[in-house]
Amino acid sequence: MPSAVRFGVNYTPSVGWFHHWLDFDLDSVRADLDSIAALDVDHVRVFPLWPYFQPNRALIRERAVEHLVALVDAAGERGLDVNVDGLQGHLSSFDYVPAWTRTWHRRNLFTDPDVVEGQAAYLRTLAAALSGRTNFLGMTLGNEVNQFSAGPHPDPDRATSAQIDAWLERMLAACEEGAPGRMHLHAEYDATWYQDDQPFTPAQAARRGAVTAVHSWVFNGTAQRHGRTSVPSEHHAAYLIELSKAWAEDPHRPVWLQEVGAPAPLVPAEHAAAFTEATVENALDCPGLWGVTWWCSHDVSRELADFPELEYGLGLLTNDRRPKDTARVLASAARAARDGGRPAPAPRTTALAVPADPAARSACAPGGAVFDAFFRLVADGARPTTVLDTRAADGAHLAARGITEVVTPDQVPVP
Repeated sequence: MPSAVRFGVNYTPSVGWFHHWLDFDLDSVRADLDSIAALDVDHVRVFPLWPYFQPNRALIRERAVEHLVALVDAAGERGLDVNVDGLQGHLSSFDYVPAWTRTWHRRNLFTDPDVVEGQAAYLRTLAAALSGRTNFLGMTLGNEVNQFSAGPHPDPDRATSAQIDAWLERMLAACEEGAPGRMHLHAEYDATWYQDDQPFTPAQAARRGAVTAVHSWVFNGTAQRHGRTSVPSEHHAAYLIELSKAWAEDPHRPVWLQEVGAPAPLVPAEHAAAFTEATVENALDCPGLWGVTWWCSHDVSRELADFPELEYGLGLLTNDRRPKDTARVLASAARAARDGGRPAPAPRTTALAVPADPAARSACAPGGAVFDAFFRLVADGARPTTVLDTRAADGAHLAARGITEVVTPDQVPVP
């Protein structure tokens, strides 16, 4: 019998946001974790800020690592497993990269040998510090680090896909060296799936690391084009889950919906619970889903300046740790998954062919031929998945995935 889908939250501290690492208060963290555990979720994803933990290439602060270990232990005391993001990297529109990679010391994050070895040492150190904790799930290399590698970033660290592949291999190996056998992975924002010139490719996302991670945000043009209650908006997370499977070599590779949220004003606060319920329900109809991890746990305090407006209200909980309607929706889904009240979804037998060439992946983006055809199928009552156009006639591959029909975008009728 397949394991139940796991539910968790991306932990945003209620006091000080991720700057709390500078004034770490374990009592405040414990109170936050109590409010998270009350939602009946089983894990959190946490974010040490890279410049705070490794302010110099040769200095990984022991005290900071001790704070991370204390947080993981506190989570374990509350029945919460922990995934740790390493290279932060990029969070909520702000970049956090150490001074030894920028301005007078400008070096490429992905190709400079010294930077790469410094990153590997950092990831290995964090993983090793947590390797003995039974509630430590593993490392995510960093949060959406692909945003550093191409436009629209204002100062990108350019690299080829081959160089990114070598970087991913080195970073994942460092995590494995520190904590052998744990679930180590990498995670990017949706440009990996949608942007033709991104050096982080769909194949890398679906083949490197223990699971495939997808981050679903409907402010990428989906909600703007179609509205908050549309089929594309309410099924966007499910679409990314199924889109990722086209590039996977393992037909049963698990997919983690690692980030998804209800962003205002495209999803107004009074409609966030309905959006959450629809998004989760549709994601749960995807076979092979490892888990759903909502962004985020607590609101960003209005005492902090300069965040994009949408970031302040994304929490399931307020700054004083009161649950919102979205929290109740997620808690209900988590309880149902834990109690085994939902059967595993049936295979998706109709597959939409997508371009194998990463230089054509914009066809999968909002407004693209694959994107639009997928949602025409959904609107017509189908449960589509995807397959690479180069595998559309591979009978063994299709059979392994339970696919009985392959269609191209131009074969899907336009109403």
